[in-house]
Amino acid sequence: MAKYELLRQQLQYEGIMEPAQFFAPNAIEEHNLLRVHDSKYLNKLEAGSWSRQEERRSGFPWSLALIDREKTIMEGTRLCGIEAARGGIALNIAGGTHHAFKDRAEGFCLLNDLAITAYDLLDRGMDRIAIIDLDVHQGNGTAQITAQEDRIFTLSMHGEHNYPLHKPQSSLDIPLPDGTGDLDYLNRLDHALHRVMTEFQPQVVLYQCGVDVLATDKLGRLALTIEGCRTRDEMVFQACKDASIGVACAMGGGYSQNISTIVKAHMNTFKVARDIWT
Repeated sequence: MAKYELLRQQLQYEGIMEPAQFFAPNAIEEHNLLRVHDSKYLNKLEAGSWSRQEERRSGFPWSLALIDREKTIMEGTRLCGIEAARGGIALNIAGGTHHAFKDRAEGFCLLNDLAITAYDLLDRGMDRIAIIDLDVHQGNGTAQITAQEDRIFTLSMHGEHNYPLHKPQSSLDIPLPDGTGDLDYLNRLDHALHRVMTEFQPQVVLYQCGVDVLATDKLGRLALTIEGCRTRDEMVFQACKDASIGVACAMGGGYSQNISTIVKAHMNTFKVARDIWT
């Protein structure tokens, strides 16, 4: 959890972002949540009436502060999506909660910011939204929530033998064997991005850029280097720039033993975004 504040501090310390470039969202409004999540589930979240099993599945002990934090993260990604719809780029220091389902929490995800943002953009008149999920864990909640919506294309490139055990079908799933390194990973990503951009032709991209693909990650099981992870981000951003479409980012997972490794990898995402969009 400490990485979020450290990332903000480091972005300012290195001068990557000026203070005026940050924004602090309020809690998301309920109607945006109801576009994606079941009302009974939301009531349970508010009341703290999870069962012990539901709490364990979420990965968090319930607290009102936890729910408030999650709502703020949801609004941050939603506002990033609005900026992306204008053709720009915006990055949420948190977010990427792709394991949250319509009616339940899983894997440290209570609400699904990617799905919430995608449906908000549909309501704003867009009709081709791509969710590019490059976290090491498959975006199971996102895949299930958006399964019946042809206007949302979900790409998940993830560890084949990693969490979750059951992986609902995305629009395009690319399962990777344990130990996949830079060269194979980036080749597969190049083909996948080409397919998304040429066949689906999105108007906007929502990018889940978890850094748990690193070889140093405790939960990842892949073998990307810091430079390989940076190149991954560069490929996604450049593909969006070449297609003249905006992109909204959510940071996703990162569980390397050394927290400086996590912050460095996330910092690279911001640096590449700045370099390509300026």
